[in-house]
Amino acid sequence: MATKVDVNGRAYDVNSPPDTPLLWVLRDELGLTGTKYGCGVAQCGACTVLADGQAVRSCQLPISAVGTAKVTTIEGLGGAHPLQAAWVKLDVPQCGYCQSGQIMSAVALLATTPKPDDAAITAAMDGNICRCGAYQRIRAAIKDAAGAAQPASVKA
Repeated sequence: MATKVDVNGRAYDVNSPPDTPLLWVLRDELGLTGTKYGCGVAQCGACTVLADGQAVRSCQLPISAVGTAKVTTIEGLGGAHPLQAAWVKLDVPQCGYCQSGQIMSAVALLATTPKPDDAAITAAMDGNICRCGAYQRIRAAIKDAAGAAQPASVKA
């Protein structure tokens, strides 16, 4: 029996078992590989996507629990989102592996808090791990996208 899911504004019928994590449906069945597998236990944030605008860890969310939620992946931002532009402008990525999850968590933050302070950014980004340690540039890019004054370059 197929499960219906709305991803990036498009309806899909997926044939994965109901307990299949959303991450694997996105990557293996829908071919949306921007969402990354990190830890598999919802602790690192690499697999973060949005479900009805809320940041969720797709590695632990079974497809059966998605229901009628509208899922947005990094591909759904289209490459022109202000956060993606800020990421490029401030040269945030190093290895880049965690970046789609970082950006999706930041998208959820800015949707609810358009001008976040440092405490709000810290709280929203908690659990998104960057092994390269680009946290200062991530914070600067979030502030840049929010329109907060940031220096042109940020030292890590």
